[in-house]
Parts: sequence; structure tokens; C-alpha cells
Amino acid sequence: MNAQVVSQGSALHIRRATVADAEALAEIGARTFFETFAADNTPEDMRMFLESTWRPDLQRAEILDEGLDTLLACDASGAIAAFAQLRANHPPPGIVVRAPVELKRFYVDKPWHGQGLARSLMDAAEQAARARGAREFWLGVWERNERAQAFYR
Repeated sequence: MNAQVVSQGSALHIRRATVADAEALAEIGARTFFETFAADNTPEDMRMFLESTWRPDLQRAEILDEGLDTLLACDASGAIAAFAQLRANHPPPGIVVRAPVELKRFYVDKPWHGQGLARSLMDAAEQAARARGAREFWLGVWERNERAQAFYR
């Protein structure tokens, strides 16, 4: 999975994450999650979640997990502008499916909002799901995340 994307005149490269990306992925993951959800959570709950989810060792393990695909959209300097993570064979509860792939995470750094990057990354995520043989591609989105809901629609 390697794709070149041009967004608002800036060249971006979409590629699979490697273990060398674990620290940068943990940083952008924690930061974008905090920016999106901190206002609706207590500081203690947010701190506990970030510490339990966005550590470099956890990102390294997820990158190495054969059931996950982590895609990065990087700018010309190599900095991560957005990322998506797909998880195979975890169907939504209560729904019978044949070959599900879940869009587990999908985050775009604020400076890149509204520049078309999300659509390019979603296209790459859909291609990765197809490459896994997905018959169903699903996601969950928080009811208060109106920006994400509008994009997914």
C-alpha cells in the first residue's frame, strides 16, 4: 500500500506503518484523540485512557499484529498528517457477517482538516480492506463526533 496524494498543493504519501513509526504514531494518536474527546471526559479518565492506549510499545505491537493494518498519510517531511487502522475478523456485535473488516481508528491532524486528505485516506483504507478479502467494511463513531459523522455519511 503506497499511494501519492496531492492535497491543497501539498504532496502526501500514504503507506503502511512500520515499527519505526511507533513513537510518532503514539504521539499523533494521543494528541488527536485528546483534541477530539477531552472536552467530554474528565481529565483523570482522559489521562488513564491515553496512558493505556497510546504508548509506543502498544503501537509497535499493533503495527506487528497481522490482524491489523495501520496506514499513515505523511507529508513531504515524513511527519504523520493522518492515520487509519483496520482490524480484520471483528464483526459488529449482533450482526452476522461473512468477512468483516473494521475501520478501528481514523484520525486526521487538525492542520489537515478540510483539505481532502480524509477522502484519500479512506480510499486507501477501503483498498486495504478489499486486499484482505473484506465482504463488509464497518465502523463505529461516537454520537457526539458530528464532524466524523458528516464525513462518513
